Amino acid sequence: MRPPSLTTRRVAAVSVSLVLAAGAAACGPEDNDAKSSGGDSTPHKGGTLTVLNSNPQQDFDPARLYTSGGGNVPSLVFRTLTTRNRENGAAGAEVVPDLATDTGRPNKDATVWTYTLKAGLKYEDGTAITSADIKYGIERSFAPELSGGAPYLRDWLVGAADYQGPYKDKKGLAAIETPDARTIVFHLDKPEGEFPYLATQTQFTPVPKAKDTGTKYEEHPVSSGPYKVVTNENDGEHLVLERNTYWSTSTDAERKAYPDRIDVKSGLDSSVINQRLSASQGADTAAVTTDTNLGPAELAKVTGDKELAARVGTGHFGYTNYIAFNPTVKPFNNVKVRQAISYAIDRSSVVNAAGGSALAESATTFLPNQKSFGYEPYDLFPAGATGNAAKAKELLKEAGHPNGLTVTLTHSNAKDFETSPEIATAIQDALKKAGITVKLQGLEDNNYKDTIHSVKTEPGFFLAHWGADWPSGGPFLAPIFDGRQIVRDGANFNTGLLNDKSVNDEIDAINKLTDLDAAAKRWGALDKKIGEQALTVPLFHPVYKRLYGKDIKNVVISDWTGVLDISQVAVK
Repeated sequence: MRPPSLTTRRVAAVSVSLVLAAGAAACGPEDNDAKSSGGDSTPHKGGTLTVLNSNPQQDFDPARLYTSGGGNVPSLVFRTLTTRNRENGAAGAEVVPDLATDTGRPNKDATVWTYTLKAGLKYEDGTAITSADIKYGIERSFAPELSGGAPYLRDWLVGAADYQGPYKDKKGLAAIETPDARTIVFHLDKPEGEFPYLATQTQFTPVPKAKDTGTKYEEHPVSSGPYKVVTNENDGEHLVLERNTYWSTSTDAERKAYPDRIDVKSGLDSSVINQRLSASQGADTAAVTTDTNLGPAELAKVTGDKELAARVGTGHFGYTNYIAFNPTVKPFNNVKVRQAISYAIDRSSVVNAAGGSALAESATTFLPNQKSFGYEPYDLFPAGATGNAAKAKELLKEAGHPNGLTVTLTHSNAKDFETSPEIATAIQDALKKAGITVKLQGLEDNNYKDTIHSVKTEPGFFLAHWGADWPSGGPFLAPIFDGRQIVRDGANFNTGLLNDKSVNDEIDAINKLTDLDAAAKRWGALDKKIGEQALTVPLFHPVYKRLYGKDIKNVVISDWTGVLDISQVAVK
């Protein structure tokens, strides 16, 4: 149960909430200051912000959402115990208090976490937010009919593995205590130093039991944030948010809530979104997108237009595109073959296939190149910019393939510039120089995902990607390399089927640390140690570039989400 859940969402984190999120690299956003709006650069309250998206904001219920740091649109309505720091670049990768007075107080071994709520917290109807509401909100996320959220709490809370939610089990979870209206205590099965990160997930949103309407709650969830839902049409295709008059800046240092109204329109074609943002006419002058990137062709057009280029937000999110090996499949059971392919890779051609250096940054480490992940630079199989065919041939000879070999590379047919034919073809061309003939096996996207995430059908050589639930090495390395997370009968993400006791033990040891800086350094060292086994070939980290309307002010893009944070935006 743990592995599938653990990762399904990561992939989801990039397509849904990271739709609510985005890229990976330790640098701040470019062209993201208020000056790009022209005129008075001081953000003011008022006006309507329009959000143009491809994907509907479905299942608008805090129990069902899978969002990093509380999400983008969701965090306008749902507050949580902690949240992401709403700052540009690396500073935005930090976790900060939200409903709570601090990021949590652990006991000595980080198995018990205690939070105190701020005084004066209120819902949209003026009633007080209590610790019991947060407990109930978490408990309802266990109900089968409200599935879809992050699975960590089922894994981490004492006695939660088989809990079915408050509709079936009214006793609730004994692992969550609420000794008074402002205190909530969590008892965990094992040490978890990163619990403050988990407390940013929407499952930690308070839900008043008396207002819970089950599966219909998404139609009008009770707001604890600066905005309340006044319209929700076609399961999130059209959302209209207006001010929650009981929200106060005195209890919320993170959300600016400048616009009076936010109009979210989804189900739009990505090219239409970019055309509308580019033209920036009518209501679209005060429009943004939280899920639509500029493609290579669009970016080329924008780059040549000074006015448009000034309206591009650039961001990075913890995400890596890579080649995965299944070492139970010949010839990939031979580490020298895996090393040979690592040396043969031409990252320049792969980056070009991904849209060029403006949209992709070459990678030699599995962890994204951000401090919060514990990034430690290394290149164990230096291929240079264009590949080291000579070294690859030498290793193939040592592996018993002096005349080269033929392999099959499985990829998706989806035009995503990540696991798609363009990337596969670039790899095919590079390996040919090293005497490796690559046959391409393209699968329709759903079939591709089912195939690579099943131990029974996983190919020996395929394209994959991974995005983080929060900016740390833990949710990045553990699902892919912790042997205890291998799933034999379900969705498996430990593609290399690695079950190394020393790796598992180090993961446990790091998880005990509540000093996140110290933990980050050890995640970086573990990344390098795992990299020595050549179970993956890191290829590139994506860069996210998104247009916004000419009347948009106060653009903030953190390294947590990699996209414009609409809780900070003002309109002219």
